[in-house]
Amino acid sequence: MRDWGLGLLDPTTAVMDLDSDSDSTAARQSDFAFAFNDSNFSDRLLRIEIIGDPLDARAESDLADWATRLCELRRRDVLEKQLVLDASNCQEEHDAFDSQQPDVEDGIGDDNHDEVALKMIEDSPSGDEAAKDDSKLPEDDSRVLRVKTLHISSPILAAKSPFFYKLFSNGMMESEQRHVTLRISTSEEAALMELLNFMYSNTLSINTAPALLDVLMAADKFEVVSCMRYCSHRLRNLPMTPESALVFLDLPSSVLMGDAVQPLTDAAKHFLAARYKDISKYQEEIMHLPLAGIEAILCSDDLQVASEDAVYDLVLKWSRFHYQKLEERRDILCSQLGGYIRYPYMTCRKLKKLLTCSDFDRDFATKVVVDALFFKAEAPHRQRNHASEESTSTSTSRRFVERSYKYRPVKVIEFELPRQQCVVYLDLKQEECSNLFPSGRVYSQAFHLGGQGFFLSAHCNMDQQSSFHCFGLFLGMQEKGSVSFGVDYEFAARSKPTEEYMSKYKGNYTFTGGKAVGYRNLFSIPWNNFIAEDSLYFINGILHLRAELTIKH
Repeated sequence: MRDWGLGLLDPTTAVMDLDSDSDSTAARQSDFAFAFNDSNFSDRLLRIEIIGDPLDARAESDLADWATRLCELRRRDVLEKQLVLDASNCQEEHDAFDSQQPDVEDGIGDDNHDEVALKMIEDSPSGDEAAKDDSKLPEDDSRVLRVKTLHISSPILAAKSPFFYKLFSNGMMESEQRHVTLRISTSEEAALMELLNFMYSNTLSINTAPALLDVLMAADKFEVVSCMRYCSHRLRNLPMTPESALVFLDLPSSVLMGDAVQPLTDAAKHFLAARYKDISKYQEEIMHLPLAGIEAILCSDDLQVASEDAVYDLVLKWSRFHYQKLEERRDILCSQLGGYIRYPYMTCRKLKKLLTCSDFDRDFATKVVVDALFFKAEAPHRQRNHASEESTSTSTSRRFVERSYKYRPVKVIEFELPRQQCVVYLDLKQEECSNLFPSGRVYSQAFHLGGQGFFLSAHCNMDQQSSFHCFGLFLGMQEKGSVSFGVDYEFAARSKPTEEYMSKYKGNYTFTGGKAVGYRNLFSIPWNNFIAEDSLYFINGILHLRAELTIKH
């Protein structure tokens, strides 16, 4: 029987999307399960030769076993690629030798083709020989353990798979043969049978993660995109664990590159980022994650970290734990992990340490530090523009996007003359301020004056005189012995309509370690008026605060 209607069933236009109601309806309407392995509705015989597989010694009962087998498959693929390269080199040498030999007439030696996994069988067995049950091959074939023969419909398979579409419509003599042979390993047998059944019925009978992953790999191999999407959808609906998330991120690149599986890998990244959101709580567990796991965590904007300095320390600690050799560590930091650190939000003190850190390539360190300092010197609105552009960009880089730091980043300008002084700028989003009610507080990153560390803290607290909630701002000195430090300070904030900084509070204080001073009601208004949509102090959703500190003499 010749192929019929293949042009109308081009699989590039017949991809099923499980998230679309119309496509799901179409899938139900195209249920051909009744025709699977039925000679009355088939035009071909598929002969499946099953060969031994050294990885089949144990059953993949859980994801740990499946992940181990995947690693072994990767190692075997590397060896096979090396053999191909070696064979290619030998062939080049052979060709060079042959170039000195007499020419060979056309047609001689043409039968010595390379063996491939897929081959066409010209000898057509009778219908009685095309049994549906497994049958043993002669014992002299040591590689092939058994054979399965199925009745198949070429239009149905071609509609779901570019692999089969090209096989049945390539115009060659083999495409018109009635018998097709596939050779697979024993570990692929169950997955292939599920895949073939899916191509008829648009559903699978399995529901465990290892089995779905096996089918996903088979669907990738035979280019059945609709099945890849189906498996991805089913896997996303299973309970996620750190182990399963890491397996999903470790799938071969040929699978990961497909849009069909991207939602699954995205879900795995989001799961890991959410689970390890508080990196201080899971330090030991994070240290033992593989590269894909730590990358998923570092991508997140929602890490609960004190500052980007903590992210830098984590990356350095993880890379030293996994890469003891300096050359390997430097390579992984500069080519991959270092790209996830958001240097513009690191403190200047930590950036100085980065410049002298031998783990980083000097050129790489210099570039990221210079870029960070230029960003810090930008006006706030230009900084927000940079962050906005990166948020909407398709690039994986998020260096200008601020995380949800426990200690809010500040911009500091220092003066040595005529007096030691610093001006500190702290911006808070309206949403951040709203979350402070009724008794929350948010701290700034540390900044330094005269060798001493200070910080700002914004509070929602009760006005002691009027008994209503209000916004307060305080200046604190970090604990450092029993040092005494006198400071003149002034708090200011931008306000409408001029949007200029207006002084709100001045004072002086002699600090000792751990002490803070400030004003409980900075704007002299109740909390509801401060946080309202028509508030005078939020400009485009941002509260702009400024503190000036001068050492008292």
